[in-house]
Amino acid sequence: MINPEAYALGSCRSEIRELYECGLRMKAELGAENVFDYSIGNPTTDPPEEFTSAALRILRDTPPAELHGYTSAPGCAELRAALSDYINRRYGEETVPGNFYVTVGASAALTVAIGAVCTTGEEVVVIAPFFPEYRVFIENAGGRVVVAPTREPEFQPDIEALAAAISPRCAAVIINSPNNPSGAVYTEESLRALTSLLRRKSYEYGKTIYLISDEPYRELVYDGATVPYVPSLYDDTIVCYSYSKSLSLPGERIGYVMVSPRTRGCDAICDAVAGAARRAGYVCAPSFMQKVLTETLGIYSDISVYDENRRVLLEALTSYGYTVTPPHGAFYLFVKSPEPDAHAFSERAKKHGLLLVPSDSFGVPGYVRLAYCKRTEEVLRSLPKFRELMESYK
Repeated sequence: MINPEAYALGSCRSEIRELYECGLRMKAELGAENVFDYSIGNPTTDPPEEFTSAALRILRDTPPAELHGYTSAPGCAELRAALSDYINRRYGEETVPGNFYVTVGASAALTVAIGAVCTTGEEVVVIAPFFPEYRVFIENAGGRVVVAPTREPEFQPDIEALAAAISPRCAAVIINSPNNPSGAVYTEESLRALTSLLRRKSYEYGKTIYLISDEPYRELVYDGATVPYVPSLYDDTIVCYSYSKSLSLPGERIGYVMVSPRTRGCDAICDAVAGAARRAGYVCAPSFMQKVLTETLGIYSDISVYDENRRVLLEALTSYGYTVTPPHGAFYLFVKSPEPDAHAFSERAKKHGLLLVPSDSFGVPGYVRLAYCKRTEEVLRSLPKFRELMESYK
């Protein structure tokens, strides 16, 4: 018998992936130059030269058995030690290698972090707008998703709404800053209010409510914005990180889980992370990537092209009549739909060769997301299509 839940997930792709596949079909039919795919966050900038040089040298000089063999399940000792040293130097932290579990990207990191602290029937609070796959990861752990809204149009956490959402059954709250899809960077003021609330709720309910900080866009910020170091604000924090965006390596799928050393029962949580990874089959992340990362921590891709695309789109779309909140991080633009039904707007956009993700699956109606991690030349060529699209409503 087929597992009905697995069938449902496999037979119906996420809205983002569905649009991406639609784009491939449209490009084959209409020509790639006539389709502007803003659906998926697929970086187009090159990895840093230091990364490429290290990768080539390691590939050339390392014996194949060592290069391609298994590492320890939580990652090779050298990388975990290097991660600990890097985080300690950058943030004045006191981690040890055992606080880190190397994963196949942020999705695996989130899956095992949630699986480590959420048991069947417990709740995990997500802050809308949120990455749609959170729902899949939480339900896979037997948990129930509880959605708390943000304050529009800034998309900062609504503390009163969060307070109402956190019940005695709450196991964890997930935050994502810089945020996908809004591009919002949670301010230190917002995070201090949020973590103060979590401490009060943990005391009130006599349990630990964990804060899972999803940070694949940590390095992608603009206009002088800063991303606060969340574990310095809340002891019971689990960080999920990926190098897909910061090193422009989405297809390599490498990241980590870091359990704050101040987490209550830290060693037990680290063991639970390892156990959740084992249960999911997420052991031994790619050994080659682990070796390259060990030598290139602290090196990131040039994001100036994203900043240029952001400024070009903001200026153009605003002049055409679109409503957009300027994003300060990540590489997404969250655009208000000219009509209440974002799906209808997305369908109309296809007729103009534009692939825009409707916001309903992100937990917020009435917007579309644009992933502007593209070549600036392509962004510029798409601008007349955005103008035509808006004019079709007039």
